[in-house]
Amino acid sequence: MILAVISPLFIVTVALRALPFNLLRYLKNSEFMTVLGRTMPVGVMTVLVVYTWYGQRESPGGFVAVAIAVAATYLLHKWRRDVGLSILGGTITYMLLVNLVF
Repeated sequence: MILAVISPLFIVTVALRALPFNLLRYLKNSEFMTVLGRTMPVGVMTVLVVYTWYGQRESPGGFVAVAIAVAATYLLHKWRRDVGLSILGGTITYMLLVNLVF
């Protein structure tokens, strides 16, 4: 009886983990993946900014700390065009503002 429960769970788990890798070969050179590659970073950053602004309304620093950190992220990205540096710089700016200033 235990085997009757575990077997389908095992099959579903393995299938769900293998499915993305099997589909990747069909999507690798598609126009969909090209568009997704161009738009996904902007979409992710937009969701993170909106989530941060909404979630930090009543936190120490509130809107001011978030606005300064977003501005720092924007300026770093305009200056160096390095996504990692922009995200790290904005995060450090926000953490410093919240923990040391406000």
